[in-house]
Amino acid sequence: MSVEISVGPPVLTINNGSTFMVTELSGEIAANGEQGLFASDTRFVSYYAISANGEPWTRVTSSTPIYYGARIHLTNADLITEDIPVAAGTISLTISRGVAEGVHEDLDLVNYNRNPIRFNLEIAIRSDFADLFEVKSHRFVRRGRIETQWDPDARELRTSYSNLDFNRALVYRISSDTRPDYANGRITFPIELQAGASWHTCCDYVLAHGANIKEPTRTCLLRSEDTRFDSLQRGWLSQATALTSANEDLYRLYRQSVEDMGALRMHDHDSADDQWLPAAGVPWFVTVFGRDSLIVSLQNMIVNTGLARGALKKLGQFQAQAMDDYRDAEPGKILHELRFGELAHFHRVPHTPYYGTADATPLYLIVLHEAWKWLGDLSLLRDHRDVAIRCLEWIDRYGDLDGDGFQEYKTRSSQRYENVGWKDSGDAVVYPDGTQVKQPKALCELQGYVFDAWNRMAEVFDALGEQDRASDLRRKAAELQERFEQHFWCEDASFYALTLDPEKKAVPTIASNCGHLLWSGIARRDRAERVVKRFFEPDLWSGWGIRTLSSRNPAYNPFSYQRGSVWPHDNGIIAMGFKRYGFAAEAARVARDISEAASYFAGYRLPELYAGIERQPGNFPVQYLGANVPQAWAAGSIFHLVQSILGLQADAPNHRLYVDAQLPKWLPEVTLHGLVVGNAKVDIRFWAESGETQWEPSVREGDLLIEQRVWEPWPSTEEQR
Repeated sequence: MSVEISVGPPVLTINNGSTFMVTELSGEIAANGEQGLFASDTRFVSYYAISANGEPWTRVTSSTPIYYGARIHLTNADLITEDIPVAAGTISLTISRGVAEGVHEDLDLVNYNRNPIRFNLEIAIRSDFADLFEVKSHRFVRRGRIETQWDPDARELRTSYSNLDFNRALVYRISSDTRPDYANGRITFPIELQAGASWHTCCDYVLAHGANIKEPTRTCLLRSEDTRFDSLQRGWLSQATALTSANEDLYRLYRQSVEDMGALRMHDHDSADDQWLPAAGVPWFVTVFGRDSLIVSLQNMIVNTGLARGALKKLGQFQAQAMDDYRDAEPGKILHELRFGELAHFHRVPHTPYYGTADATPLYLIVLHEAWKWLGDLSLLRDHRDVAIRCLEWIDRYGDLDGDGFQEYKTRSSQRYENVGWKDSGDAVVYPDGTQVKQPKALCELQGYVFDAWNRMAEVFDALGEQDRASDLRRKAAELQERFEQHFWCEDASFYALTLDPEKKAVPTIASNCGHLLWSGIARRDRAERVVKRFFEPDLWSGWGIRTLSSRNPAYNPFSYQRGSVWPHDNGIIAMGFKRYGFAAEAARVARDISEAASYFAGYRLPELYAGIERQPGNFPVQYLGANVPQAWAAGSIFHLVQSILGLQADAPNHRLYVDAQLPKWLPEVTLHGLVVGNAKVDIRFWAESGETQWEPSVREGDLLIEQRVWEPWPSTEEQR
C-alpha cells in the first residue's frame, strides 16, 4: 500500500491584498518569531494565545479552506474548576478567521459534557508594530511608544504605536453576549454552558495606518456570501483560461496556481477592473516588486493579461527619474522593491523604492512587447512608449558600466545588495572553486534579456512607424550576439559562462542561468544541443527539476537558497528555452518532473523553492525552510511549462495564434478553455494519436486564425547577413 506524503509549511497562512496572517497550526502566534498579523510591512499582532482556566487547548485539526480564511478545531485538556473536574476532550473550540482589509475572527464553543460547566476563556494578545525587515532578520530595535487601553463599554482593546509622524494602531473589537474583562494583558470571558449548549462570539482586528483605517469587510467565515473580495476572486476565475486533462497532477497544479494567482493580487494597487499587480509572495514579499511582477506577467499571458497591464502601468509610474546612490536609482531604471513600513518611512532602508536590480528594466520591455502580441492593442505601445525609450536609454548609459557592450552591475547604496540578478542572495554567484565573484559582474542572462528586449522593441517601433529606431535596435542586437558568443562560450564545458568577473574573464561555473539564454534566443543554434544535454547530467538535474548550481561545485548545498536548490519558475523559463530551440521532449521532461514534485506539496501549491536533493525511490521534495507559500512566480511556473509543451505564440495584432504542440506520453490529452488572444476567445483540444499530436480549435468569439508554426530563436548574426 502506498503512503501519501503531503509536504507543506508547519503554519497557517491567510492573505488578502496587503494584509496577511501567519500562525501556528493551533491558530496561536508564537512570541519572538516570524509569525503575526501584518499589513503594509508592519506587524500588528506579534503574540496570540488562547487558554481555558490557564490551560492551553489541544489542536484536533486545522486548515485554510480558502486563501483568505483559516479554521482551527481545538479541544480542552483536563480542567480543574470550582465545580467539578472537566475531562479532556469534552469541550470543542473552533476558531475561524477571515482576512479582508482587517481580520474577522469567530470563536465557537460547544459543551459535550453531561453537566453544566464554568470556566474562563482567556485570550492574550500583544503588538510590537515591528517592521517586516526586522521580523525577517530577527533584529529588533525599540523605538517610539506603545500604549494599550481597554474600553469596557465598547469592548475594545486598543494598542497604539507612535514614533514622530509614524502612527499605527490595532483595535481588537469584541461582539458578544458575554461581557469580557481585561487584566494582566488578557481578555477573559466567564463561560457558563449547559450540557450540549454552544457559545459564539465575534472579534474584529481593525488596523489603523495613521488616518487610514482597515475595518474587516468580511463577516463570519464561510457564512457570508458575495463580499467584495469573493466577487473579485470569482471574476478572476471566470476570466482566466481553464485547463482540463486526464493527467491529475497537471490539472490540479494548474487549477491551484490559477487560484493562488488571483489571491495574490494586491487590490490596493489595482489600476482598473482588468489591471492588477501581483504580490510576489507571502509572507515576505507582499508589496510592489519589479522583476517578480514582470516575470509573473509573462507567465500569465496564457491565463490573463490583466497582470501585465497592471505591472506595466504601476512600474512605469515609479520609473527612476534621477540619480540616487542610496536607492541605487538611475534615470530610466525600473524599481526592484517598494516598502511602506517604519524603516522605509524614516529612510532607514532604501526601499522607497529601491532600484537594486539589473534585470527589471530589460524585462519591462520584454513584457511590453509580449503583452502587445497577446492583446493586439496598439494603444498599449503608445501609452508606454516614453517609459520604454527611457528603459532603452538606461540600458545603453547605465546598464553598460564600462562601454564594452555588455550589461554589468555595481551597486552604490550603503545598504546595497551584492547580487541584483534574479539570484539575489549574497552568495549566489561563485567561481568554479566555490569562491565568490565580486562586483562588477556581467551575468550571462542579462545579455540575453537585453538581446531579446532589443529584438522585441524593434518590432514595437516597426508597429509605431519608427523604422529607424527599429533598424538600430536590430543592428545592436546582432552585434551583441556576436560579442556574447566570443566572450561567454566555454568550449571545454559545452556551456556558457555564468558571468564575466571584474577583470572581464569568463567564469565557467555550471549554473541554471544558462537556460535563460535559450529562452531569450541569444544562444547560437549549433551550440544549443550541447547546452541542453548538459542540463540533464546528474549534477544539474535532480529528478525534481534543474538545480540552480551544479552539485560538483564546492559551494553546492541543496538546502541553500540559490546554490543548488530547485526553483520552479527557473525551470519554467528553461523549459521555454528548450522548446524555442526545438527540444520539445526535454521541455516536457522538465514539466513532468516539476508537476510530479508539486503532487507532494499540500494542495499542489508549489513553494518558492525546494531542496535540490536527488530524486530516489522513497524520497520526496523537501521544502526550503523560509520559502514563501503561496509565491507568485512559483505558481506561474506551470503556465510556462504548459505553454512550452503546446508551443503557443500569440500574434494578436494580426489576429493569429501559432501552435507547435508536441504532447509527451505522460500527457495524452489536454484542453485549454477560454484562451484569449486579442478580441478572440478560443477553446483548443490537444490529443495524441498514433504517436502524433493533434489539435482542434473552437473559436467562441472574435476573429482568430490558428496555425501550425515552429517556435524558433531570433535569427543569428550569420542568418541576418
